[in-house]
Amino acid sequence: MRNGSQEGMAMGSATTRVGIAILLVATLSPANAQPGRKSERAVVEKTVRDSIGWALTKDRPLLEGIIAHDADLFIFHPDSKSTVVGWDAFARNFSTWMDPRFKATSFDVRDLRVTFSRSGDVSWFSAVLDDMGEWDRKPVGWKDTRWTGVLEKRAGRWVIVQMHFSFASDRAPA
Repeated sequence: MRNGSQEGMAMGSATTRVGIAILLVATLSPANAQPGRKSERAVVEKTVRDSIGWALTKDRPLLEGIIAHDADLFIFHPDSKSTVVGWDAFARNFSTWMDPRFKATSFDVRDLRVTFSRSGDVSWFSAVLDDMGEWDRKPVGWKDTRWTGVLEKRAGRWVIVQMHFSFASDRAPA
């Protein structure tokens, strides 16, 4: 028959084993097993911001480096006429963006949330975007735009493969 101190030691030992097992499961779960998640998040966040911010300096190579160059690229704009399907359709916009009459003046990305797939090679985001500019010295742009998107890690680089911009129906611009 065990005395009270032996039972306490046995329970303490069992509790310790259970605690270690829980710690191991939590540490080795797919969501936590990916090294560098914090640095990957920083790279994805920078990629998302650069996909708009490139226009301030018209850094075309920057944008070209972060957008997928294939038929999988898909972008929904708030209007029904501006859906982009594929790199070729996207690249046609450079004639407008690089036109001297177009000038990006500011952008703001708020409430950016980034999530990663378990495999770590896909990420999706949501944010609120202000993207302001001028066309022929007249103000243009989007304020309080809901913005979501998907990135894939391809050949070691994060590239945007899908984006969706919209306005809340109770805040749609006039």
